Amino acid sequence: MTDESATSEPDRPVPGPVSPHVVTPAVPLMSQEFTATTVTALRHALRTQVAMAGLTGDLAYDFVLAVHELVTNAVRHGGGRGQIDLRRHDDVLICEITDRGAAVGELPVRLPTVDTAGGRGLWLAQQLTDGLILTRHLEGVSATVTVCVRPADDPAVRPTVVGGHGAADDDQKQR
Repeated sequence: MTDESATSEPDRPVPGPVSPHVVTPAVPLMSQEFTATTVTALRHALRTQVAMAGLTGDLAYDFVLAVHELVTNAVRHGGGRGQIDLRRHDDVLICEITDRGAAVGELPVRLPTVDTAGGRGLWLAQQLTDGLILTRHLEGVSATVTVCVRPADDPAVRPTVVGGHGAADDDQKQR
């Protein structure tokens, strides 16, 4: 290649050094076992950890309520006990609830009919968070919910989620 051919393509970008993609590890915030007798104390501890992670207001309330629904499901349907693991990965809070119940059949994430008592926990968890993942294991089930920790002073990063907590927040602002 001559100097002349190098200058004949002035619009072509010149490759620079390759920068490695930096993967930041998740930061554990809370990890503990629970039973029916510790559910209330767990909810208070979770609320404290969520606030310390920077999630506040309605998003924090919704996230704690969603996790509480999953915890009570684990106690009721998953062998009477479970494990909660809360961690933060960049700007996302991730909470995994694991139980040792033998889940048979489907794990429905749908709203039951109005005349049905109960059965709304998974649906609520899905509606109140940014995501719900259910995973069957050989020894039980894990339910994982996520929420993005958004800066309170930056409304531009707060999306409107139809059917989720974002739409409800927007409706309240319009009233």
